Amino acid sequence: MEPSSGWDGPTFQPLVVLELASNTPQEAVAWLLSRIRDGQQNGGAELLVEQLSPGAADGGEKDNPNLFVVGASWQRLLCGAEDCGLFKEYSDGSMRGFTCANQHRFKGFTGAGDDFLSMAECQYIIKHQLEALRAKDETHVPGYSQAKLYPGKSIIRRLQSKGILVQMFPLHDKEELKRLSFSWYRTVRLSLQPLDAIRRYFGEGQALYFGFLEYFTIALLPMAVLGVPYYLFDWENYDKYVLFAVFNLVWCTVLLEVWKRYSATLAYCWGTLSRKKAFEEPRPGFHGVLGLNPVTGRKEPVFPSVSRQLRIYLVSLPFVLLCLYLSLYVMMIYFQLEGWALSVYDEDPTLWTEVLTYIPSIVYAVVIEAVNLLYRYAAEFLTEWENHRRESSYQNHLVLKVLVFNFFNCFASLFYIAFVMQDMLLLRQSLATLLITSQVLNQLMEAFLPYWLQRRRNKKMIRKVLRRRAIEEKELPLAEQVRLEADMSTYLGTFDDYLELFLLFGYVSLFSCIYPLAAVLVVLNNITEVYSDAFKMCKLFKRPFADPAGSIGVWQLAFETISVIAVVTNCALIGMSPQVKAYFPESATQLILWTVAVEHLLLGFKFILAFLIPDVPKHIRVKLAQIEFESLEALKKKKILEASKPDAE
Repeated sequence: MEPSSGWDGPTFQPLVVLELASNTPQEAVAWLLSRIRDGQQNGGAELLVEQLSPGAADGGEKDNPNLFVVGASWQRLLCGAEDCGLFKEYSDGSMRGFTCANQHRFKGFTGAGDDFLSMAECQYIIKHQLEALRAKDETHVPGYSQAKLYPGKSIIRRLQSKGILVQMFPLHDKEELKRLSFSWYRTVRLSLQPLDAIRRYFGEGQALYFGFLEYFTIALLPMAVLGVPYYLFDWENYDKYVLFAVFNLVWCTVLLEVWKRYSATLAYCWGTLSRKKAFEEPRPGFHGVLGLNPVTGRKEPVFPSVSRQLRIYLVSLPFVLLCLYLSLYVMMIYFQLEGWALSVYDEDPTLWTEVLTYIPSIVYAVVIEAVNLLYRYAAEFLTEWENHRRESSYQNHLVLKVLVFNFFNCFASLFYIAFVMQDMLLLRQSLATLLITSQVLNQLMEAFLPYWLQRRRNKKMIRKVLRRRAIEEKELPLAEQVRLEADMSTYLGTFDDYLELFLLFGYVSLFSCIYPLAAVLVVLNNITEVYSDAFKMCKLFKRPFADPAGSIGVWQLAFETISVIAVVTNCALIGMSPQVKAYFPESATQLILWTVAVEHLLLGFKFILAFLIPDVPKHIRVKLAQIEFESLEALKKKKILEASKPDAE
């Protein structure tokens, strides 16, 4: 890796930026830098770090002087790769955990300074080493008596929780980002996304999201192709949606099962399928009484599990139920407005009154998006207040709260229209309005609004962006690049992106037999989503740290839950169709029993299909088994050698 031009300090590749609060005392700065530079034998991170020279005042406003760039020697990065459990391709083509002892047996390894480790991997290694910095005998951060420390406490997490460390982010690589942009979104082409390049630059978590978005879009094409003629020739014939509903049932089941195999293949090729998760440290916001962790033996805050459960069941759960009730109340107001608009149209059927019939659905769709956003803030506050120790636990509880409310808020009206009012014409109109309005709002919120807010946030940022455009083809000095990226918005992860796909999957799988163009609209939305999300990642946000994900995580379960509900919904819609009712002209009870029986059979078929289709392809399972066998054999030989040494002596 070549050093960046514009760097006036020691020759090393700046990879990660640390920004401390502008009023941080010099004794705290000096202490932190010494801990970062100290050797590992002294409890340091053994990394390279330098302070950026203060920038010129811009409009009377001084730049924060406490900006630092962090790098590492090549040997330190290799040792860090082994510490992180990084998987790389071995000489036999399998993916194995990297070890310095066998480094020359890995493909692509030629020596110091090669491209064996991607820049994203190097930045992840540095982040891991910084977060592994532990307090020794310090009782507090120098200059901050309230920032308590104790042996074994993560220094970086304490600095984050006390607001001393403002942000830590990886730097963009301008040349690599330019190449990725041209192959990804800057040229319109009918081709697949460069997932390997995305993974190499942004990490496996981001690449899996874009892989799922691409896979979901391609999987929608058969339904979209089938839906267009179905929509054109059977627009007023609601009796013929049975076949489309049956196709829907098979589609949503096969879609997710095939995706699991495809994602396992991607994760294996990227070395994250069998990678062991690191032991989770307490979140920066976690607090409690100082105690002893029985696993690590280190002192850390302890919060009683009973207190957390009481907060969840006595506060969070009632709040969620209250929000669901308010959502139901808003839905009933919508139906009253819908009834009023229809009565006006019946009295005076003109063009304007016909337009009026769509207004309540549009307003309701806007209200849904606004309420979802407000609820999201409340859910984040409550989940933070519940005081979860691990980040994974925090994310799981947040996802559960948000998914339950969003599902109810977005789909409750459609279920009411379909199974209580049994008005298929109104269901089609409401589904179309909700889907189109939500897509337009999401595109505005995700692409145009962040860019607009970015430009209006402060005048200094606007001047820097304009200056960057003026010299876009020239090399940007390191100090200016760092300060420019420090002012960018922070990317908050794929949560909102997966949530949007979750709701779109719900619209398609639950009710698209009533509105066949739903799949077409979602395909068009997803195509624009690829370009808008790529634009956001490359232009609007700081570069995120790589997330070595092996799957889409809890979202897989969320999509599978929707697919189960889709079986029930589509079976109920089939049972309500006049075609099926004609077979049971005298007994509604028999119709219900037959519908329930078919629904149970289809659910059984779905679970059997999920059981029969392995989540991991056979050739990958064989390779993993071979690696495990070789590891056991090597362990046996090591034990035999150790046992033979005393006999030889």
